[in-house]
Amino acid sequence: MQDSGNKTWSGRFNEPVTELVKRYTASVNFDKRMAEVDIQGSLAHAQMLNKVGVLSLEDLQAIQTGMADILREINAGTFEWSLDLEDVHMNIEKRLTERVGDAGKRLHTGRSRNDQVATDIRLYLRGATDTTIKLIREVQMSLVDLAEKNSSVVMPGFTHLQVAQPVTFGHHMLAYVEMLGRDAERFIDARKRINRMPLGSAALAGTTYPIDRLYTAQLLGFEGVCENSLDAVSDRDFAIEFTAAAALVMTHLSRLSEELILWMSPRFGFIDIADRFCTGSSIMPQKKNPDVPELVRGKTGRVNGNLVSLLTLMKGQPLAYNKDNQEDKEPLFDTVDTLSDTLRIYADMMRGITVKPEAMERAVRQGFATATDLADYLVKKGLPFRDAHEAVALAVRYAEQKKKDLSELSLVELQSFSALIADDIFSILTFEGSLNARDHVGGTAPFQVLVQVAKWRERLGN
Repeated sequence: MQDSGNKTWSGRFNEPVTELVKRYTASVNFDKRMAEVDIQGSLAHAQMLNKVGVLSLEDLQAIQTGMADILREINAGTFEWSLDLEDVHMNIEKRLTERVGDAGKRLHTGRSRNDQVATDIRLYLRGATDTTIKLIREVQMSLVDLAEKNSSVVMPGFTHLQVAQPVTFGHHMLAYVEMLGRDAERFIDARKRINRMPLGSAALAGTTYPIDRLYTAQLLGFEGVCENSLDAVSDRDFAIEFTAAAALVMTHLSRLSEELILWMSPRFGFIDIADRFCTGSSIMPQKKNPDVPELVRGKTGRVNGNLVSLLTLMKGQPLAYNKDNQEDKEPLFDTVDTLSDTLRIYADMMRGITVKPEAMERAVRQGFATATDLADYLVKKGLPFRDAHEAVALAVRYAEQKKKDLSELSLVELQSFSALIADDIFSILTFEGSLNARDHVGGTAPFQVLVQVAKWRERLGN
């Protein structure tokens, strides 16, 4: 009988796989990042086997010593990864057997690679989720700091990218703090479903050994166990959920990136981004390109694509485990890397933003931003809103023809559109008056911005 090249399952086969098939089916090149959690899971499994009397104390101690040595090799970069052994799990098991003999061969008792890999991914993703939540909060804090510094800086609020009403720059930054707050909540919620243990489900039906799954779960810090063995080994909902939450974070940061790109343009000139986040041009010496926000905008499509890949991967799979599931790791790992790098760089980049209040104020003056304030003034004087809307629309058209802002019209000119207008209107038409008039929860008044800043500092622990 010919050797198939893989001692894990070679007894069933009469010929080895080809080199192309070996490369095509192997996952060790990308799943070796799970080596530490694989060892963590194996040690807990071995400890449980010893507790229930399936594994001797001598074998357990040999496994513990061998795994400690292997982890040191991996961390030192001296561990030799083999494509022949397919994945991280078999590479570690083979090395363990080389070091401790039969004890290494007994480690796999009562489990399958199906529940082993599902457990490893959950352990890995649990750590990635905790890191992601921390990084989101760091971005939020950088935005909160920026909001506090600019709580009174007026800027145009836009709808349809047209000047709508005055807002403060601080209020605008806090909008993204809110978005990221929802993102953090999604990851916190997703973690509950990530943190359930599949180990003990074996290949698909459970095992005949007297295992104690709750004990293993306790050792690994899982909040519970997956209660159906078929679902446990084939479920990748948790990976999809993580990627969906990541796609929303990236979408929110992409929206902010689009604004930063626009605001840095000389057409706006609202901000400047620190040089360390920008590049120049090979031909145009005057250029300063906002490369980081542009890449965030582009990488958002990448993460969205990873989400679609995972959804498509799972949509046609019958129960239980299928080799298709090996394809879950690359999009998931890429999502983790892209998201964590983006959050880290964003937290730093927002600290390097220089705000240009004068340019923002000039922009507000170009769009009749206080027109709504004039309409509200007339309504408070007793004019029906629709009539007030029409009167102000005529006043805007007149001011536009005169190339003036509403606040620059004389009292006589304003009264030609409504006799209800008195000289108190000029305090209403100032940007300061407009902002301060919106002094309620969620409003753009500088006082409310500072109230929200304080609330977010308390929530974020800073």
